[in-house]
Amino acid sequence: MFIGYVSDERYVALPDVSITFEGPSGSVSAQSQADGSVHAALLPGPYVVTLAASGFGSKRVRLNLPTTRPHHFRLLSDRLLGYAWPKWVRSGEESEFRVHSPELYRLDLYRYGREVEHIRNLGWHDEHGPRATAQITPDGDYTQAGVAWNREGYASPVHRQYATAPDRSGLYYFHARTNSGRHFAFPWVVAPARPSAPIAFLAATMTWNAYNAFGGRSNYISPDRLPLQPTVNARQELRRYTDPNHVTYDADSYAPLSFDRPELVNDIDLNERPEDPIQGRASCHLAPSEWRILSWLEREGLAHDVYADNQLHDGTLDLDAYRVLVLAPHPEYWTKQMYDRVKAWVDHRGGRVIYLGGNGVNCEVTLPDPDTMIVHNGRESQVYPCGLDSRFHLTTGVSEATLLGVAFTYSGAMTAAPFRATEADHWAFAGTGLANGDRFGLKSLHMRCDGGASGHETDKVTPHSPPGVRVIARGENIDEGGAHLSLYASPSGGAVFAASSITYPACLLVDDSISTITSNVFRRFLDEGPVTP
Repeated sequence: MFIGYVSDERYVALPDVSITFEGPSGSVSAQSQADGSVHAALLPGPYVVTLAASGFGSKRVRLNLPTTRPHHFRLLSDRLLGYAWPKWVRSGEESEFRVHSPELYRLDLYRYGREVEHIRNLGWHDEHGPRATAQITPDGDYTQAGVAWNREGYASPVHRQYATAPDRSGLYYFHARTNSGRHFAFPWVVAPARPSAPIAFLAATMTWNAYNAFGGRSNYISPDRLPLQPTVNARQELRRYTDPNHVTYDADSYAPLSFDRPELVNDIDLNERPEDPIQGRASCHLAPSEWRILSWLEREGLAHDVYADNQLHDGTLDLDAYRVLVLAPHPEYWTKQMYDRVKAWVDHRGGRVIYLGGNGVNCEVTLPDPDTMIVHNGRESQVYPCGLDSRFHLTTGVSEATLLGVAFTYSGAMTAAPFRATEADHWAFAGTGLANGDRFGLKSLHMRCDGGASGHETDKVTPHSPPGVRVIARGENIDEGGAHLSLYASPSGGAVFAASSITYPACLLVDDSISTITSNVFRRFLDEGPVTP
């Protein structure tokens, strides 16, 4: 009888897993095959299935056979992982820390501002039972339902694993480490109990989740659903690598993505400092890159509160309590409610947005519940050939350029270059000494696309941009792919500045011209007077 497959947390097939079935057939042993498949001669009925493999946590599963579809057994590797739940709170609220460790571990809380500040030691964690700090991963596709760690094994109130959010708003990280040298860090967004500054910074938590492939799916790897079989070799099986004409988004619908999962994409080394180069594929545009903005804001004395995307969506972030809203390096995924709130704030109530990134508000998501999001990618073939700016434009009917002034294009993607000043007499260039034609933004911490402040992914003015949008500098990327450094004003006194580049924030701490221009924009936007584009 074919029963199903065994895979790990990346949905990679696990061969040679020892399996015992206890039930109507007595005790029957089996072993998973090279493709992770499980076969055994069994009578119908209820079974207790025990699975064990070297390097993975063992587990027991209750299963009625035969099943209507292949059962997906999932095992969790012996590594150190964790996440806070909820991942975003307000000062004074609690989050549970959910850590998976095959051995005892120490947990500490740090605040990521101008420097890495140790907040408190949360203790050493071990248990009387063997491997009792190891979590249990659900079977099936838990990219949709979440892993719900601590659901098992923490029934006693004595075992509560909670931390209370500090009084000071900010981006925090839990750092877990073991005596054997394992280390893992996971972020925690702490919003203020009440607004305390004129600037609100928005962490791109929805984009974090879109890039999170824990469990085998992200919005980039199998975005519509898990494949029917676990992966044996990604380069031979996933269309991303096998199809030269592959289009990531070509489905009619996309399965949900749960926030209730660890985020390997946001891990950061405890010894990393804000002026260090940003290594890795994900760190350069997710939370570790956002930290560089926060470090710069504190260096410049620009008081701010920090919020999660989700807190703008649910109304925790009161835009009218702030003068300026700052968007992160890659705020790609937004709900329509978020767009509507910010658009009305800018157009009708004088709100001001400083967009320090690229490829922003490019795709609509909805939140059927607080723990889950659905990405509305649509079919990409219906976007650019039809004169639309983005997937967000496709599904909502409005272009993000109507808010940001710019929209992402594929030209220049995965390249980086300096900017060239085109309107150096603009007030944003005050104190830089730059003249028209001068290059700036050459120094960067962005190591995935090294080369300058215009890069990785870049935005440009489109036919849907607001009237009067002004481009004051252009990136020198190939194929006319340079970012448009731009701004516009609304009749209500609102304004939007767009860096239009994911690599831009990686230059703030090390490039004097980028820092001065950005500081000029903040000072002008914080002023009560009108903003002249």
